Amino acid sequence: MKKILLIVLSVAVIGIVAAVLLYNKPHRDTASAESDFAVAAPVLLQEFTTDEAAANQKYLDKVVAVRGKVKTMVPDEEGNINLTLDANNAMSGVICTIPKTDAESAANVKAGDEVTVKGVCTGVLMDVVLIRCVVTKKG
Repeated sequence: MKKILLIVLSVAVIGIVAAVLLYNKPHRDTASAESDFAVAAPVLLQEFTTDEAAANQKYLDKVVAVRGKVKTMVPDEEGNINLTLDANNAMSGVICTIPKTDAESAANVKAGDEVTVKGVCTGVLMDVVLIRCVVTKKG
């Protein structure tokens, strides 16, 4: 009986340690990560609009470099920047959330500029959403 209890406790401790390590695992550094895909904003939105399941299969949790014209740049209450790329659609675009730690990459960017933004794709709501973004190229 003591052996079984000891084995169960050992397995539980190993499971807890593994869970804590995975939970605290740092995010991949988007700025230095190689892009899995490079695509224009209208093409990316069109792929999600045409076949969301296939687009999710292709882009979800991947680093994507998206080219496009800046539609809006809005800071949020936490100091992050929500940059929206025009995707030739009045209702939708590509929303790129730039964390405050990388806000410097968007320092000289304004509405109307052509940029390339690299981030991790999390799918589509009305807009395609990229998180942990950095502006990698202006012009």
